[in-house]
Amino acid sequence: MTAAIGKPITLPGRLRRVLAPNPSAMTGPGTFTDIVGERVVAIIDPGPDIDSHLAAVLAALEPGEAVAAILVTHPHLDHSALAPRLAAATGAPVLAFGPAGHGRSALMQRLVAEGLQGGGEGVDRAFAPDRRLADGEVVAEASWSLRALHTPGHMGGHLCFAWEDVLFSGDHVMGWAPSLVSPPEGDMGAYMTSLARLAEVPWRQMLPTHGAPIAAPAQRLKELTAHRRKRETMILAALAAGPARLEALTAQVYGDLAPGLLPAAQRSALAHLIDLAQRNLVHADPAPSLSALWTHH
Repeated sequence: MTAAIGKPITLPGRLRRVLAPNPSAMTGPGTFTDIVGERVVAIIDPGPDIDSHLAAVLAALEPGEAVAAILVTHPHLDHSALAPRLAAATGAPVLAFGPAGHGRSALMQRLVAEGLQGGGEGVDRAFAPDRRLADGEVVAEASWSLRALHTPGHMGGHLCFAWEDVLFSGDHVMGWAPSLVSPPEGDMGAYMTSLARLAEVPWRQMLPTHGAPIAAPAQRLKELTAHRRKRETMILAALAAGPARLEALTAQVYGDLAPGLLPAAQRSALAHLIDLAQRNLVHADPAPSLSALWTHH
């Protein structure tokens, strides 16, 4: 699928996708905003707060078409920042799992209390949905029905939306790159559990917020799981040779990446280490942190 910024792409099944002008190393071609249904529609992931994108999304609506709900997969600025202005323009309520920080595991809450900070992933701390969606909750109109699936990992409050056998997978499953998992917003243990949960369903297609549709979801889920397990094995092998700190481990395990991606890789390595510590496979001295000394059990 070739997408031009601001030009709606119409896909089978009453779906329109509008690409925002925010391409980057972390967003791929940019953020897709999805319009589902006809006459009375849902909008998924409004995207970044950019005037031209707001105009493009509104222009993609048919004359007289109403918006019943604005659904947000998670409160990162490239997904949620436009929500207030889009809600004001359409009169639609904003629905999500919760504000930033909502849905964090007890472990991540404890690490935050101990001083662990994020890595600057663009958290939308002002995000405040009009209504919180529970796992399994259905939002529907005559031409569509969307079921919220709580899939923590990339973020504690991340939701995917099931549309019959198609899944709007947000940032949890992308085709062009693995998701960033950066503590304390990201949680590798939760991410792997969510991947396993999604693998239980025979999805026909996945529609990530960044990148092209995923035509073979089961295969992609296997690839992502194998990728994370490989990184985990590499981290354990590196620590088997002796204690190490995060920066050295990242350079050893993620040395194949472009230098610009190493800060994100360091956050992913930290996520793996925290998960491994929870499983009693590694130890952090004095406690899990950016500066801890990690050893193999």
